[in-house]
Order: sequence, then structure tokens, then C-alpha cells
Amino acid sequence: MKKNVIKLTREGYDALKRELDSLRQKLMYEISQRIKEARELGDLTENTEYDEAKNEQGRIGSRIAELEQILNNAEIIEATESDTVSIGSWVVIRNLNTGEERTIRLVNPQESDIFSNKVSVDSPVGRVIIGKKIGEIVRLKTPSGQVRYEIVRITTE
Repeated sequence: MKKNVIKLTREGYDALKRELDSLRQKLMYEISQRIKEARELGDLTENTEYDEAKNEQGRIGSRIAELEQILNNAEIIEATESDTVSIGSWVVIRNLNTGEERTIRLVNPQESDIFSNKVSVDSPVGRVIIGKKIGEIVRLKTPSGQVRYEIVRITTE
């Protein structure tokens, strides 16, 4: 059976691992303590503290399972010097409509974070730039019209 390989950067893998460890701690100690305290209040049929703690336990348990699945199938990708955009690449793109340049990192959806300029390969921008080379121009349809981007530079950092 072929496993679904999920390509992650080292930073993305480490961040998901820290989240998993944190959630395990929270589930084992904080949530179990809240459930225990809520149980001690008596009648569980009308005990909202108990219901909330059990619901949170379920949400955290689901996220733990999801993180374990991602990490178990993860393959760490190392950014390499290349003239082709790939997962893990830092890419400088120039908006040819405005002249503005942006530096983004192309990552898998599990580690995308627009506030850190980490753009998913499944996003509209990610889909049009993956596999492109320095100097190529790509077109992206946006709600405000078509935007053209030039791949200016590809780096490992």
C-alpha cells in the first residue's frame, strides 16, 4: 500500500511536531482535569462544564490524529538551488501591473501561512508558479481582473 507522502519543509515539520506535543500535554493534563472536576459537580445530564470539556477533548483528539497522520507520512524537503519553482522554494515575483515585488515560499497546505509569506501550492498563485523558471511570466485571474507576474528570483532562503 503506497502511503500519501506529504512534503514539508523542516520548519513546517518542526512546527507541527511542537503543536502535536502541546496538544498531547493539554489533552492529558488540562482537559482530563477539567472533566474530573466537572464530574465531581454531580448530575452530568445538565452539566455544561462537563459537556464543554468532553467536546474540547474530542476536538483536540481529532487534531492529534490529523497531526499524527501528517507527520507519519511526512517527507522533509530541502530547498535546493534551482531555476525552477518547486515546493520549498522562496520565490520573488513581480506584479507586472503594479511593479510591486513580493517574496513568498511555496509550501504544502499543511504549513501555509500568509502572514509568514508561506503560500500553498494549492492556492491560485501556487498553482500558476510551480514548475516555472526565472524570467517566465504567468497570468492569474483575480476578482479585479487578470494579473501578470514575472518570476524574478528563486532562492533557498
